[in-house]
Amino acid sequence: MSGLNAAMQAGVSGLAAFSTSLSAISNNIANVNTTAYKRVRTDFQAIVTASSTPTGYNAGGVIATTRHMISQLGTLQKAATDLDLGIDGQGFFVTTQTADATAQDTHLFTRDGSFSPDKQGYLRNSAGLYLQGWPIAAGGSAVQSAADLSQLTAINVDQIAAAVEATTFAGVSGNLNANQTVSNNAARYAADPTTYPMSKYDASTVNTTVATGPDYEISIPVSDSLGGERTLTMSMIKLAPDATATPPIADNTWAYEVWSDDVDQGAPVDNIVTSGRLVFNSSGKLESITQGGVTQVDANGDPVTNFKFNVDWKDSIGVADQEITLDFNNAATQLTQLNAASTSRVDPNGTPFSGVDQIKISDSGMVTAVFKNGSTRDIAQLALATFVNADGLTPVSGNAYTVSNTSGPFTLKVPGVSGSGLLSVGTLEASGVDLSEEFTNLITTQRAYSANSKTITTADEMLQELLQIKR
Repeated sequence: MSGLNAAMQAGVSGLAAFSTSLSAISNNIANVNTTAYKRVRTDFQAIVTASSTPTGYNAGGVIATTRHMISQLGTLQKAATDLDLGIDGQGFFVTTQTADATAQDTHLFTRDGSFSPDKQGYLRNSAGLYLQGWPIAAGGSAVQSAADLSQLTAINVDQIAAAVEATTFAGVSGNLNANQTVSNNAARYAADPTTYPMSKYDASTVNTTVATGPDYEISIPVSDSLGGERTLTMSMIKLAPDATATPPIADNTWAYEVWSDDVDQGAPVDNIVTSGRLVFNSSGKLESITQGGVTQVDANGDPVTNFKFNVDWKDSIGVADQEITLDFNNAATQLTQLNAASTSRVDPNGTPFSGVDQIKISDSGMVTAVFKNGSTRDIAQLALATFVNADGLTPVSGNAYTVSNTSGPFTLKVPGVSGSGLLSVGTLEASGVDLSEEFTNLITTQRAYSANSKTITTADEMLQELLQIKR
């Protein structure tokens, strides 16, 4: 008798288990086109119960457990815009439900990178979640932390267009051709640069009697105090080495002038902001800089590869004077002298009134504003979160996850660093659902459900037979 009851209970547990399986399959099929959806897998476990008699057997039945296959990576597919982001490897975007969320508010982790600006300029995905990153102030760098959520803020791509920030820094990178021939007027310029300045040279009239033609020029875009777009020019000429000159000229020396016709610096040359020399070593690396005849050094007396100068704009322009630092050899910029064509790139800070032309995101997660005048400004460094056990995350609505005891704590990383994946710009991660597999599971689940219902009806018929014995 107990065996028949156990058989019926086992059948009931089978119906419940395969109902759970059908629910998981249905959810998978419903999300076959959901970006970065992770399929739900159903696992079955046998239940063993003790028999009331030594030779008997009582069916225990089955229980079903489900889990999201979160760590399985989906295929990256081409998307509509460059703000759509896929993750090529491990990691999750860090998001919040509000733009002004604090470290104490809930942070959600997702691989749904379908980001686009909302009407306030915040990057949000299709579930309305705000993308978080480490902000970068003008002329600064991101303050990164592996575990401190308070360092993150919602990324906004419009606020930078509304703010006016004068340029205070410009990184100059590129190369000066080591094979540059020393011009006939180089010695004359070295002896008397104020009488024959490069800043007064006019290529259309070739006025070499009052000026010196430069060998190479670099344009430096500058945003003034009112957001106006200005340009400083850095003219350079290669000098021949001369130990007897005053001051002596070392090997691999270039003279420079930073100038603009919009300034009024006074005597000796009204349009020259500052001037000096760049000295390279035999390996082509910038070794030292002189400014106004003085070698630039740090607090320890060691040569540095940057210098500051004050720009006195003409009174008729109506903008404030400003101090600017040019850096030729920091983490992001480097000016060399090698046997290759002369090239240059300038990365200034500041915000020109011309506004933002486009937003670019690199595969390392750097969010950069490109202005209409061609200058750029880094806005934020996107952060990815990694987990020891990503499959242990707790799923929530919006195709996102929260931290759980099973997942372990998160670690915030720059994309592509310490095991986190690189960003794949202009792609989205496809759903992890395989329709052919789901339809196969659907058929087997249906058959199993029907079979379990048969065990219940069979056990019921046997009980009916037992009840009819006394008749």
